[in-house]
Amino acid sequence: MKYGYSKKVDLSFDEAIEKVISELQNEGFGVLTDIDIKKTLKKKLDVDFRPYRILGACNPPAAYKALMTEEEIGLLLPCNIIVYENKENEIIVSATEVDALLSLVGKPEINAVAQDIKKKLHNVIDSL
Repeated sequence: MKYGYSKKVDLSFDEAIEKVISELQNEGFGVLTDIDIKKTLKKKLDVDFRPYRILGACNPPAAYKALMTEEEIGLLLPCNIIVYENKENEIIVSATEVDALLSLVGKPEINAVAQDIKKKLHNVIDSL
Protein backbone atom coordinates (compact mmCIF):
# COMPACT_ATOMS: atom_id res chain seq x y z
CA MET A 1 0.00 0.00 0.00
CA LYS A 2 1.37 3.40 -0.97
CA TYR A 3 1.45 5.71 2.03
CA GLY A 4 3.08 8.84 0.64
CA TYR A 5 2.67 11.24 -2.27
CA SER A 6 6.05 12.72 -3.27
CA LYS A 7 7.70 15.15 -5.60
CA LYS A 8 11.27 16.17 -6.28
CA VAL A 9 11.43 19.99 -6.28
CA ASP A 10 13.84 22.41 -7.86
CA LEU A 11 14.18 24.53 -4.72
CA SER A 12 16.70 24.82 -1.93
CA PHE A 13 15.76 23.04 1.29
CA ASP A 14 14.80 26.30 3.03
CA GLU A 15 12.85 27.51 0.00
CA ALA A 16 10.96 24.23 -0.07
CA ILE A 17 9.99 24.57 3.60
CA GLU A 18 8.73 28.12 3.05
CA LYS A 19 6.81 27.16 -0.09
CA VAL A 20 5.22 24.11 1.55
CA ILE A 21 4.04 26.15 4.54
CA SER A 22 2.62 28.82 2.22
CA GLU A 23 0.82 26.27 0.05
CA LEU A 24 -0.54 24.49 3.13
CA GLN A 25 -2.04 27.80 4.27
CA ASN A 26 -3.59 28.28 0.83
CA GLU A 27 -5.35 24.92 1.30
CA GLY A 28 -6.61 25.77 4.80
CA PHE A 29 -3.91 24.06 6.88
CA GLY A 30 -1.79 25.32 9.72
CA VAL A 31 1.48 23.76 10.85
CA LEU A 32 1.14 22.52 14.42
CA THR A 33 4.50 20.82 14.71
CA ASP A 34 7.86 21.21 13.04
CA ILE A 35 10.42 18.54 13.85
CA ASP A 36 13.94 19.16 12.61
CA ILE A 37 15.39 15.64 12.43
CA LYS A 38 18.90 16.87 11.58
CA LYS A 39 19.08 19.08 14.70
CA THR A 40 17.42 16.48 16.91
CA LEU A 41 19.79 13.69 15.90
CA LYS A 42 22.78 15.96 16.39
CA LYS A 43 21.59 17.00 19.84
CA LYS A 44 20.44 13.58 21.06
CA LEU A 45 22.93 11.24 19.38
CA ASP A 46 25.72 13.58 18.22
CA VAL A 47 25.38 12.24 14.68
CA ASP A 48 25.27 14.16 11.43
CA PHE A 49 22.25 13.71 9.20
CA ARG A 50 21.07 15.41 6.04
CA PRO A 51 18.35 18.11 6.18
CA TYR A 52 15.03 16.47 7.07
CA ARG A 53 11.95 18.12 8.57
CA ILE A 54 8.56 16.73 9.51
CA LEU A 55 5.71 19.24 9.43
CA GLY A 56 2.53 18.26 11.25
CA ALA A 57 -0.31 20.00 9.40
CA CYS A 58 -3.91 20.41 10.47
CA ASN A 59 -7.01 21.50 8.59
CA PRO A 60 -9.30 22.55 11.48
CA PRO A 61 -12.70 21.94 9.81
CA ALA A 62 -11.66 18.46 8.68
CA ALA A 63 -10.09 17.65 12.04
CA TYR A 64 -13.26 18.75 13.83
CA LYS A 65 -15.45 16.63 11.54
CA ALA A 66 -13.20 13.61 12.07
CA LEU A 67 -13.12 14.10 15.84
CA MET A 68 -16.92 14.35 15.97
CA THR A 69 -17.12 11.02 14.12
CA GLU A 70 -14.36 9.11 15.90
CA GLU A 71 -12.92 10.14 19.28
CA GLU A 72 -9.73 8.09 18.86
CA ILE A 73 -8.91 9.67 15.48
CA GLY A 74 -6.41 11.91 17.24
CA LEU A 75 -4.04 8.95 17.18
CA LEU A 76 -3.81 9.44 13.41
CA LEU A 77 -3.57 13.25 13.38
CA PRO A 78 -2.03 15.60 12.29
CA CYS A 79 -1.17 15.01 8.64
CA ASN A 80 2.58 14.75 8.12
CA ILE A 81 4.48 16.40 5.32
CA ILE A 82 8.20 15.74 5.06
CA VAL A 83 10.82 17.86 3.34
CA TYR A 84 14.23 16.28 3.03
CA GLU A 85 17.43 16.09 1.10
CA ASN A 86 17.93 12.60 -0.27
CA LYS A 87 21.21 10.77 -0.78
CA GLU A 88 21.50 12.28 -4.27
CA ASN A 89 21.25 15.80 -2.76
CA GLU A 90 17.80 16.34 -4.27
CA ILE A 91 15.02 18.03 -2.30
CA ILE A 92 11.94 15.83 -1.88
CA VAL A 93 8.56 16.82 -0.47
CA SER A 94 6.15 14.09 0.53
CA ALA A 95 2.73 14.06 2.18
CA THR A 96 0.92 11.28 3.95
CA GLU A 97 -1.66 9.50 1.81
CA VAL A 98 -4.39 10.25 4.31
CA ASP A 99 -6.91 7.87 2.79
CA ALA A 100 -4.54 4.93 3.29
CA LEU A 101 -3.94 5.88 6.91
CA LEU A 102 -7.53 6.71 7.85
CA SER A 103 -8.91 3.61 6.13
CA LEU A 104 -7.81 1.84 9.33
CA VAL A 105 -10.83 3.38 11.05
CA GLY A 106 -13.31 1.68 8.73
CA LYS A 107 -16.00 4.39 8.79
CA PRO A 108 -17.47 5.91 5.62
CA GLU A 109 -17.67 9.36 7.26
CA ILE A 110 -13.93 9.28 7.97
CA ASN A 111 -13.22 8.03 4.44
CA ALA A 112 -15.04 11.09 3.03
CA VAL A 113 -12.93 13.44 5.18
CA ALA A 114 -9.79 11.56 4.14
CA GLN A 115 -10.56 11.96 0.43
CA ASP A 116 -11.02 15.71 0.87
CA ILE A 117 -7.75 16.08 2.79
CA LYS A 118 -5.92 13.85 0.30
CA LYS A 119 -6.98 16.16 -2.53
CA LYS A 120 -5.79 19.23 -0.62
CA LEU A 121 -2.41 17.68 0.21
CA HIS A 122 -1.96 16.58 -3.42
CA ASN A 123 -2.70 20.19 -4.42
CA VAL A 124 0.07 21.35 -2.08
CA ILE A 125 2.60 18.90 -3.51
CA ASP A 126 1.53 19.53 -7.11
CA SER A 127 1.90 23.30 -6.68
CA LEU A 128 5.58 23.06 -5.81
